[in-house]
Amino acid sequence: MRPDILNPLFAEITALSGIGPRFAKLFETLLDGGKVADLCWHLPYGLIDRRYAPSLAGAEPGRIATVTLRVLSHQPGRTPRQPYRVLCADDSGEIELIFFHARESYLRKQLPEGETRVVSGRIETFGGRLQMTHPDHIVPLAEAESVKTVEPVYRLTSGLTLKTVSKAIGLALKRAPELPEWLDPAHAAREAWPPWRQALLRAHAPECEADLLPETPQRQRLAYDELLANQLALSLVRLNQRRIKGRSIRGDGRLVDKARAALSFTLTASQQAAWQDIAEDMATESRMMRLLQGDVGSGKTVVALLAMLRAVESGAQAAMMAPTEILARQHYQTVQPLAAAAGLDCVLLTGRDKGKARAALLERLASGDAPLVIGTHALFQDDVAFKDLALAVVDEQHRFGVHQRMTLAGKGRGVDFLVMTATPIPRTLLLTSYGDMDVSRLTEKPAGRKPIDTRVLPLDRLSEVIEGVGRAIREGAKVYWVCPLVAESEVSDLAAVEDRHRELAGHFGEAEVGLVHGRLKGPAKDNVMESFRAGPLKVLVATTVIEVGVDVPEASVMVIEHAERFGLAQLHQLRGRIGRGAAKSSCLLLYQTPLGETARARLKAIRESEDGFKIAEEDLRLRGAGELLGTRQSGLPEFRLADLAVHGELLATARDDARLVLERDPELTGKRGQALRVLLYLFERDEGVRYLRSG
Repeated sequence: MRPDILNPLFAEITALSGIGPRFAKLFETLLDGGKVADLCWHLPYGLIDRRYAPSLAGAEPGRIATVTLRVLSHQPGRTPRQPYRVLCADDSGEIELIFFHARESYLRKQLPEGETRVVSGRIETFGGRLQMTHPDHIVPLAEAESVKTVEPVYRLTSGLTLKTVSKAIGLALKRAPELPEWLDPAHAAREAWPPWRQALLRAHAPECEADLLPETPQRQRLAYDELLANQLALSLVRLNQRRIKGRSIRGDGRLVDKARAALSFTLTASQQAAWQDIAEDMATESRMMRLLQGDVGSGKTVVALLAMLRAVESGAQAAMMAPTEILARQHYQTVQPLAAAAGLDCVLLTGRDKGKARAALLERLASGDAPLVIGTHALFQDDVAFKDLALAVVDEQHRFGVHQRMTLAGKGRGVDFLVMTATPIPRTLLLTSYGDMDVSRLTEKPAGRKPIDTRVLPLDRLSEVIEGVGRAIREGAKVYWVCPLVAESEVSDLAAVEDRHRELAGHFGEAEVGLVHGRLKGPAKDNVMESFRAGPLKVLVATTVIEVGVDVPEASVMVIEHAERFGLAQLHQLRGRIGRGAAKSSCLLLYQTPLGETARARLKAIRESEDGFKIAEEDLRLRGAGELLGTRQSGLPEFRLADLAVHGELLATARDDARLVLERDPELTGKRGQALRVLLYLFERDEGVRYLRSG
């Protein structure tokens, strides 16, 4: 149960005065949440200093100023389209206040002739006269000090003004309670960090530009709190996994040896090391929770298959789950011949299986007749039961998240878990998202992989690129042509992909150019992919749906349009679709001029390196964690206050802190432990609290 002290922060935003259902929807879009706490986490990124209060004669044009004025006269426009002017003055000069689409009655009430008002806004000159268009504040003289302040500036969304957002955040902060201190006192004193509530209020009240930096004591404190909640929750999950009794899975090696003998290559040193780690984990009585992290094409599936065969050697079953049907089918095509070489049948279960065929498949899983299964989310469904599931392999786990992992684990007794990801994840992100797991890294490419020639070209050389693609096709190559898809304008981007498809079909012929995008239904998408993989299609025009896992050895050219719109990790993933066969491969990155500094740095990094781990670290440095893997759709934690590119050191400290706390007080029942329970709820890391006995 969430502690009562936090209830004011977890009330709906509509509990704040002035926020009705219409505004609540807009706030939900802005904050990605609809609670009062979400407003507290929405920190300012800029400020407006209204303390500059000159006389009119001394006012600098272009600056925000707060001036004290006598209202001389109102001059409505002759037509509604003309501006409404209010002439004002002080002892040193005159100024015109300009309003468009103004209501005269409202302005006369705000600015009565003959009275004094304090007005704040940007001073400009026009035709030698001072002007202020649509002042931000107009108040009586008695309220002057309330305006002469530093105003925080917040990110906005369409339909919300800065005034509305600032007012709502002010009301939210008033609800923030004094909370018990969960930090180690010596650590907080050493860093000179203020208490939680003070840090929050200070972060929302910057006095100067330096106060907006992530390194200020108040922002560091808030970031550390969020990271500590994350690390503590993961440590609790991990502790609980270790408590749940696993099973020792040992085999006699007969199936593993047969599969290895059927391989056309020998395992790389890091594949061999990862297989050893996994075999040792499976042999212990504890449950295995291991992440197998390998760059594109480093041979994760083969290592996972050996683990699955080990489970079958011990008399049990193994399942592998992939995030898409295309990927599940591809794993099946890799695994099936090797399983057959070991004398085993492997089955495929996807959402497409219906009726009698599906019922027959489920019967084989429930009876144990099918020892190996590969599937999609369909494996989660309630009617899928196993006779004895001992190992679950999850591919591209960052598309699934902790809870779905638990669902699959619940389909067996003490199920061992192996998670594979082809996205090289920087160490700091690994700690925040896979802190409950042990990690094995595949660092080498399999023998025979050729380097990819990566070139960066401006979009105005498109005609040359199309000619080059034509030459490659005549020499037998297959070509990916990727267009960006940006959520804000999916319709126009879809049109752009379709236009490019039409243009290339005009060059190379309708029969040779295919089109794939996210709106295509599964079967249609699979048909186009299959036609590109093994059929007549030579060019595949696509959005980033081809990013993960699709294997076409003949594809040796990759063209990426508007490469400046993609993140580094994404460019690296896309490039990994080529260079899988014997032919020399080329990746052409087309960019729109002019290029910004960050985009230039990204394209330089991808041109100079094929090391996914190095590229991921650079991506984190350039973009911060939020965008790195598209966290919103990825299941990685979204941090509101911590920026891993800046606060990476704090993360390591938080991890050590969490480990020490749980060594001393595993149930969090002591004074600091009770405060840490509040912290877990504050940052909605409830999965951590679930593993504690009440106290």
